[in-house]
Formats: sequence, C-alpha cells, structure tokens
Amino acid sequence: MDIIISTLLLLYSMLAGTGSESSSAGQLALTYLEAVSNHASSAQNAPLGGYRPGVSVDGGMHSVKKDPQPDTPAIKGIYVTAHSAGGERMPSLLKLVKDTQLNSMVIDIKDDNGFITFPTTSPELLEIGEPKRYIADIGKLMSTLKQNDIYPIARIVVFKDAVLARKKPELSFLNQDGTIWKNNRGESFVNPYSKEVWDYNIAVAKEAAKMGFREIQFDYVRFPEGFDGKSSSLLYSKSKTDKSRVEAVSSFVGYAREQLEPLGIRVSVDIFGYAASVPSAEEIGQDFVQISNHVHVISPMIYPSHYSTGWFKQKAPDLHPYETVTGAMLDTHKKLDSAGELKPIIRPWIQDFTASWLGEGNYMRYGKAEVEAQIQALHDNGIEQYLLWNAGNKYTPDVDYN
Repeated sequence: MDIIISTLLLLYSMLAGTGSESSSAGQLALTYLEAVSNHASSAQNAPLGGYRPGVSVDGGMHSVKKDPQPDTPAIKGIYVTAHSAGGERMPSLLKLVKDTQLNSMVIDIKDDNGFITFPTTSPELLEIGEPKRYIADIGKLMSTLKQNDIYPIARIVVFKDAVLARKKPELSFLNQDGTIWKNNRGESFVNPYSKEVWDYNIAVAKEAAKMGFREIQFDYVRFPEGFDGKSSSLLYSKSKTDKSRVEAVSSFVGYAREQLEPLGIRVSVDIFGYAASVPSAEEIGQDFVQISNHVHVISPMIYPSHYSTGWFKQKAPDLHPYETVTGAMLDTHKKLDSAGELKPIIRPWIQDFTASWLGEGNYMRYGKAEVEAQIQALHDNGIEQYLLWNAGNKYTPDVDYN
C-alpha cells in the first residue's frame, strides 16, 4: 500500500495545477485515500472515532475502568529524555531521586519526533516505526530502576509523529499538492481518526510493558494546534465517520486503556492545563472530562508560564506560581467533582524551568522557592502527586518535595 500511496502522491504533484484542476485533483486524492483505507481493512476502520464507553467494537460490553495498581504509593517524579536515560546524565538523576522524596521517572520511549528510543526486534514496530539507540541497553536501564525502587513510566508521544507521517503519508494530513502538512514549527502530525495509528502506538506501549514499565503516559493526544483553520483545505481520511475531534481523541484513550489495563498497566494522559478551565478544547479534540473518564491518571500541564495575562486574575501568571497552580487545581476539581467512580488520580505536571521567552516583566527565574510554591499549592488543594518538567533534565537542587 505504501508503494501505491507514494505513486499517487507523485502523480498528484505532477498533474495538479491551479483553480478547478487543482480542486479536482485534490478531490481525487481524498477519494483515493478513503478507498485505500477501506480496502486495507474494513474491520480496522469500524471503530474509528466510534468507540463508546461500555460498548466494544463488535457490540459486546467493555470492562469497567479499574485501577490495576491500587496499592501504588503517591507518585512524585521527573521527566527524563531518552538521551539522558541512556547517557551520562542518568547517574545524577538517579542520585536526585534516591536522595529526595521523589520516586518515579517518566522516560521517553517514543519521542517528540516519533522515534522509538531503544533497539527492538518487534516486526510490527520495525515495519512502520524507526528505532534509535538512544537507550542502547533498555534491559539494564529497567534493572537499575527496579534496584532503586523507582516507579517507571513510559512516555509515548502519540499524534505528533514526523516518522510515521513520512513513512506512511496516508496516515497524516496532506496539503493540496500532496505534500505532508506541517505546522508553523515544522512539526508533522498523524490522523487521530486512524485506527492504524491507534494500534501502532498501543503496540509501542505493549512493548514498553513487556520491558517492565508500570505505567504508559500518552502525550500529544490531540489534533495539532491551529488545525481548525486548516482542516477544510487538508486531505485526510475520516473513515466515513461523522465523529467529532473530541470523540476521536477520547475514543483512542478508551481503546488504549482497555488494551493495557488487563496487562496490569496504568494508563495516563498529559493534557493542557487550560482544558480544565474551558467547556471543551474542540479545535484540538481535548475534552478534560471525557479523557479523564477513560484513564487511571490525568496529568494536566499547569505550568504557570503557559497561562497568559488574566488567567486566575493574574497579570503575569508566571510571576505567581502559587496562585496560578491554585487556580488551575480549583478548576480541575470542579471539572471532575461529578465524575464519581470514574474520577482518575490527578497528578499534574509542574514547572522547574525559567520561561525567559515571555519577556521582561512577564517571567522570573524559577528555583527552589518557585518549585516549592507550586508543591505547596498542590498540597493545599488536596493533591499529593506531581511530576516535574525540565526539557533538559536540569532540576533545581535542594527542593523539599514533601
């Protein structure tokens, strides 16, 4: 099918002109993509965007969500890139966790570019993925984490995936000339309506589970930002479903949870913090409640630097970490108070970096006091679990994580 798609795109680029010719070519390409998707596997397309809690693809009943690890202690962790996990920085990060109240690491297993970060012999992952040797000896890493009683969480970036978009453009979003669409940061996304994309990411998750990861954390579980203004001009398959973006995204999460929970694996999702403060982020397909209903752990990214002027009555939220995190948690609790038994563990991401890009007067240098202010705000709002984000894995020393 890859050869057929590549041929189509080449012919399309040669034949597409302007005006009505371009429009006709675009419609032809879209029709073809839908035909190929249907031909590839009619059963595969059946649940796209159509997953319903409690109802399986074949009409049977789904299991009720249940935490497979109810006795796991409160998790306090740090983000660790694959380069750090497999490189010289790992000993210092191990020491940080061992010497403090931290007890977990969130490690990139499929990174922001779409690379699988460790060698694998899985035929499925080798076929459409692209393994790297960032973590050359994943077995040794897992043994080290176990020896040090560090709870391992595998981070998998789902729908932002330049590798999969390049290898299987029919699973991505295409411009009218047949090229792969990229956002203004040069990033490619794959189609959240596609069950082939769902199954590939779940296959990565299952591989991580085999290696000993206790929890799978899905990130970029959304459509790209700015997609709303581009969707009508892009070519992509919705597999003849009338489901909304919100339904497509939440359906993937529910499907993933049901694949992984029987293996004893927790499922968590990273989500924009502001999603708890708005009815629904329709443009990117994130509904805080719908996603939360499907996962064991929800991790809103409540970095003060990511809130703009006016949020929680703050002119410059980054200058007020305690107040900003408090406001975010109040909205989160309000959003989930009616969830009942479906309410997941709330484990936010908090900020351990300085957002200098905000410009003078809108940011401050983050250190011990600012990190502890966020932790205190969480405690004061009944939250005992959290994760620290620093993209370079350079964490503030001497922080009290109690």
